[in-house]
Amino acid sequence: MDVSTNAHVESARIQKQIEEHLGLDSSQLLFDFRPMEDRMRLDLITVNPRHHQSFLLHTVTGYDRVDALRKMLDYVRQSRDQESSFTIQWMARGERELNTSYFRASNMYDALDKLYFGRDMNTITVFSVVLNPVS
Repeated sequence: MDVSTNAHVESARIQKQIEEHLGLDSSQLLFDFRPMEDRMRLDLITVNPRHHQSFLLHTVTGYDRVDALRKMLDYVRQSRDQESSFTIQWMARGERELNTSYFRASNMYDALDKLYFGRDMNTITVFSVVLNPVS
């Protein structure tokens, strides 16, 4: 086996660990890799199966795909201890249903950035952002 094959196997193994830790399957997670000069950026995006909207879970940068995935795995294992939980109530433009989404973030603005990630801010109306009590 060559090195690139091992990297693919390792990438798949780590992605599976991330899915299992989050309790989500591959249809609910998108691993979006983007090369940046001498680094690799990884945006981990969740897809809600009920309202079919996608949101940013977290972004990391690494030396390559495997390094970025390892950093993401560390993040998902530690985020409950290091970040606050927020509840955001919002409605998509043209719809009548109020949606509730939950985010881990360092502050309210980071939570809103995750909600708006990859979309025009005018497509979603936010009704409330609540910092959840620590349990």
